Amino acid sequence: MIGNDGGMDAVQAIPATLRLGLIEGDGIGHEIVPATQRVVDEALAVVGAAVQWVPLLMGLRAIGEHGDPLPEQTFAALDELDGWILGPHDNVAYPPQHRSGPPPGGAIRKRFGLFANIRPARAFSGVRTRSPEMDVVIVRENSEGFYADRNMFAGAGEFAATPDVALSVGLITRAASERIARQAFELARERRAHVTIVHKANVLPLTMGLFLQSCRDVGAEFPDVRITHEHVDAAAAHLVRDATDYDVIVTENLFGDILSDLAGELSGSLGIAASINCSLTKAMAQAAHGAAPDIAGHNRANPAALFLSAAMLLRWLGRRNGRTEWSGAGARIEHAVETSFESGVATADLGGLASTSEFTEHVLARVHRR
Repeated sequence: MIGNDGGMDAVQAIPATLRLGLIEGDGIGHEIVPATQRVVDEALAVVGAAVQWVPLLMGLRAIGEHGDPLPEQTFAALDELDGWILGPHDNVAYPPQHRSGPPPGGAIRKRFGLFANIRPARAFSGVRTRSPEMDVVIVRENSEGFYADRNMFAGAGEFAATPDVALSVGLITRAASERIARQAFELARERRAHVTIVHKANVLPLTMGLFLQSCRDVGAEFPDVRITHEHVDAAAAHLVRDATDYDVIVTENLFGDILSDLAGELSGSLGIAASINCSLTKAMAQAAHGAAPDIAGHNRANPAALFLSAAMLLRWLGRRNGRTEWSGAGARIEHAVETSFESGVATADLGGLASTSEFTEHVLARVHRR
């Protein structure tokens, strides 16, 4: 599901026992993150590997204990880890003084330079979908673009000139555009060898024109990969009409956020929308959905997206470090989720009857059957 995130130059010897951070966050995170921990433990045990978990605080619990939703202790610990699993945050529920500024997940992405957000959207047998043949990966540039909290060294890219006039600055650089394009082309080379560059260069010729040209320049290094490009509005309509025309989509931050949510819903639900955020040296598993505080604590949350995100993380770590057993554990988790859906086991958001714990037990059992 993910490509070569750095090539052989990035491979390094690290202990056979993974050290992973575990951040429950808020809302349903207190249910789906422990469930994911169990599934990862089981999958690694089956392939003869092990993991050392490092629990870390983020969100309301961190505010209560440290006066900060993302304390420096958490940052310091993450710096020493191979990767981590991040639960959702619910900053709307934070005390007013903690609601401004980037949310915790965004702060982590910026601190560790996690420039690539890789979001697959795939239909599963047994899950109702509007696009039963969908199998698309959206590669979203994560560090700049039109998101105001990510495009300035200091201050913010969104500001008010007067009480009645607000402005937002979009940032596109050749370096960041080429970097994300390379991720997309390397991934496409392992899939169906087709990259679609999504942009809006017709109305933003300088910023989006630079993004488009930078991606094309990188594409010239991959003669075996077919390149197409589309305006973002046309791509949204095209995804609805026939998602099978796409393999890998590469785009800027805001467009990628919108298109990946659209693709997730078309494939079945955001409840199955996995993702990782990565640099060349660090990776974070984070489901695309939010904290769902209305169902938190009721054993109703769907853990599938975080299970699949954790599987992506294991594959990424396995590839980067030459650990086939870690990649194999990721494949087992993906297969276990897929066969659970095929057998009719699903949570209520997907039309099923399983609770969070029941769905987890089914996946745990199937981890052994690959």
